[in-house]
Amino acid sequence: MTIKFMSGALVLILAVLLAGCGAGEPTAGSDAGAAAPAKVYRWKMVMAWPKNFPGLGTGAERFAEHVATMSAGRLKIHIYGAGELVPPMEVFDAVSQGTAEMGHSAAYYWKGKVPASVFFTSVPFGMTTAETNAWLHYGGGLELWREAYAPFNIIPFAGGNTGVQMAGWFSKEINSLADLKGLKMRIPGLGGEVFQRVGGQPINIPGSELYISMETGVIDAVEWVGPYNDLAFGFQNLGKGQRTLRYYYPGWQEPTGTLELLVNKKAFESLPADLQAIVEVAARAANQDMMDEYIAYSARAYRDLLERYGVDIRPLPMDVLESLRQESAKVLEDIAASDELAGRIHASQQAFAAHTVPYQRITEEAYIEVRRALEKPLE
Repeated sequence: MTIKFMSGALVLILAVLLAGCGAGEPTAGSDAGAAAPAKVYRWKMVMAWPKNFPGLGTGAERFAEHVATMSAGRLKIHIYGAGELVPPMEVFDAVSQGTAEMGHSAAYYWKGKVPASVFFTSVPFGMTTAETNAWLHYGGGLELWREAYAPFNIIPFAGGNTGVQMAGWFSKEINSLADLKGLKMRIPGLGGEVFQRVGGQPINIPGSELYISMETGVIDAVEWVGPYNDLAFGFQNLGKGQRTLRYYYPGWQEPTGTLELLVNKKAFESLPADLQAIVEVAARAANQDMMDEYIAYSARAYRDLLERYGVDIRPLPMDVLESLRQESAKVLEDIAASDELAGRIHASQQAFAAHTVPYQRITEEAYIEVRRALEKPLE
């Protein structure tokens, strides 16, 4: 299905006009011949993370609020956190089967059902958030995403982004690639595939279980998102006592962190055209809004981790990153060769990156390099 994007201003105007044309419920004492009240659609949204969780959960809740406002109350979405209606790893099935009309999650959780899905969350050493959003909305990426989910009666939308992530919290100092061998780490998606190739043991654990898994030694390392969420989870407290944790960067495994809004196809098609457009526009707004939130709040959380909690924050050695980059290229090629749709998605991303990266080098990257060279060291 091709869904044309409408500008936010146009949809807001449309919503206001509809509200002003007698679409609301009749008041007491109104004429018997007054127009019938507009139909109200009530949807459920299930999430892969706790309700009210900073960024991930609150972003989905703001999306629902915007939809209710723009639709003048004609589309109301009730949010269920992970485990409230379905377990976090059953969000995809719940939306596919119509148990819930919507879901909020990350595409790489579903690689067992849709091998190509891993390309839509993040690609190790791949495109940045800005480049990924451009590929999705102006480079054919969204159409490929919808093709991948079509057999499951799901229409995906980009529904948030956490930006470039941290490499994770490690109970062991990483000085060489050999230090990753045998390490049990929570690391999903393509990053997990690469981690396994270099000798690590990737483990996929829901967010709600990460702290206790690290505390009890079930895993030796964990990557979740970055300072904003890691501080909220309390990972900084795991390094107290005799155990020392190092917080490594950069997030080679997720240079962007695209989240998804899943919509049941039948439910979406039951909406009138204006409500479909409102869902589309609200998703685009939620996608950008979450990125803005993470840039603002992760910077603050980073300061707290560094200055208030004294967390050991350090870069991964360059030779380790180079080895991970080389292995990442092999993993991507293998997955692309094993699945026809994954091959087309990988080729599309590669072509788009080849088109945009040269321009990024003389704009974003060049400016950041100049700023770094000219500014005074941060106090």
